[in-house]
Amino acid sequence: MVRLGRLVRFSINPFLEQDSPGFNSYASKPAGEGLAIFLELAVELIGPIAPETGLLVNVTDIDRIARRFGVPVLAEGIRRRFGRGEHASLAVVAQMLHSVHGRLSGRFPSAQVDRLALQLNPFRKLAMDAKEPGVIYFSEKFEFAATHKLWNDSFSDEQNREVFGKCANPSGHGHNYLVEVTIKVPAEPQTGNAQATEGASGAFRVGQFESIVDGRLMQLLDHKNLNVDVPEFGERIATVENLAVFAWQRLAGQFDPAQLHCVTIWESDRTYCSYYGA
Repeated sequence: MVRLGRLVRFSINPFLEQDSPGFNSYASKPAGEGLAIFLELAVELIGPIAPETGLLVNVTDIDRIARRFGVPVLAEGIRRRFGRGEHASLAVVAQMLHSVHGRLSGRFPSAQVDRLALQLNPFRKLAMDAKEPGVIYFSEKFEFAATHKLWNDSFSDEQNREVFGKCANPSGHGHNYLVEVTIKVPAEPQTGNAQATEGASGAFRVGQFESIVDGRLMQLLDHKNLNVDVPEFGERIATVENLAVFAWQRLAGQFDPAQLHCVTIWESDRTYCSYYGA
């Protein structure tokens, strides 16, 4: 069994009756006119590879089916909300995403729609997993700049250079780190609505989520010398692996009624580590 993913990019003009069809699916199809709402839908299918073709599903079929049956659900939902002057909360978007899953399910004879993720902006996304219909995943990226030195005092200088290479530079070195924090938000049975709706008591709010991450993690790390300014790294080596575990320890249990699902730390565009808890 394999997992195949396809990114479907499209734009919606909430105040136009129809969207421009477009001819550049790499950028956006529908194309959008003027200032439009740009979204990216990740469709992930699972199933066996067909031995006669080497394919799970032809990706052009994913594009065609997603644009015919999935994109209109989002377009109609957005237009309806905008037309009534109503705010589209994360709970509403989650319901739309579950509706998209319902429209796509069963349309790929050799595969199942296992996961959908809607990129709300370049740094924030909402996702649902067919195996966990009672959960919505919310992810957001943050950045911080910091210096560190990879060094073990119990090693000789030669051992440190052998193990850590140029990262064992005695003067240290810096990174512009990215942190992606993903939480699991409970969803109402049947509807798929995230229970943490705006206006409800104890509701999940993006601003509150960001405030927790900022206060519990970012302020401790941003523009710091990790080896000197963060006590936890006085004895623990400040690798990207240990940073991911540290971030989890700082954030776990802070998002009630949501739960922390994963923390991913990038120290470069090629090196990252994800941690899901012990």
